[in-house]
Amino acid sequence: MLASCGGTGGSAAVAATRPPATVELTPLFDPPATTAPPATVALTTTPAAPEVTRVPVEPLAEPLGAIGRESGAGAQRVQERLLELGFWLQNPNGDYGVTTRQAVMAFQKYSGLPTTESVDEATAAALSSAEFRVHGISNDGTLIEVDKTRQLLFVIEDGVTSWAINVSTGSGVPFRERDKTEWGKWIWGDAQTPEGIFTIDREYTKGWRPGDLGEIYRPKYFNGGIALHGAYKIPAYPASHGCVRMSTPAMDFIWSADLAPRGTTVWVHSQG
Repeated sequence: MLASCGGTGGSAAVAATRPPATVELTPLFDPPATTAPPATVALTTTPAAPEVTRVPVEPLAEPLGAIGRESGAGAQRVQERLLELGFWLQNPNGDYGVTTRQAVMAFQKYSGLPTTESVDEATAAALSSAEFRVHGISNDGTLIEVDKTRQLLFVIEDGVTSWAINVSTGSGVPFRERDKTEWGKWIWGDAQTPEGIFTIDREYTKGWRPGDLGEIYRPKYFNGGIALHGAYKIPAYPASHGCVRMSTPAMDFIWSADLAPRGTTVWVHSQG
């Protein structure tokens, strides 16, 4: 039994039509000597497809410093750099808050660095020396790409990655819990986020929606009861019952920018 984060429904995948094919993932930066992120990873399927579009950025003339999680002018420079590189956060105002921690974690995941949510020396150096904006694997169309390996969501518009957002997908751990909406009923499953190409077919516009396994924030369902949704806790590892969690401000951003209306393709994979 697959988990259903909110509401009920099946989990049949829509048949794949045009997934990306031969792709090379190139690191965002030349890593500093203190880190060892993975080198170029070749992902091959058939048929062949064009290379992912990479958008260049300039390395910082004045490198960032290690600030930990301290708010202030240094944090504002980090926020501005994260946005320039395509890692979404709410406001570059110098406040090292929730969305800044999530953006730093997303950058660290993408770059192969320890996911501390803090700007240490290695993270500061990687941010400073980056030469390209973030990119997913998709190189065609407009869609939401969920990379289970890196635990990241990519917003793809016309084949180009607009934003990367930190997420947490299904833990894969079997569970048995009481139904939150029906007394005396139990829910069980193995907390999987199935891979495939799906379509957002229903959504809950405002606030928190009661679900079998607890409340979820402004969900957009793409595979039965499995949805993109906001949550209070988005750790560095897979931890959900099967849905794709992100911060509540990130989910509000998805809604306000109309980045995932009904009919949007959602591609879930573990090729990162």
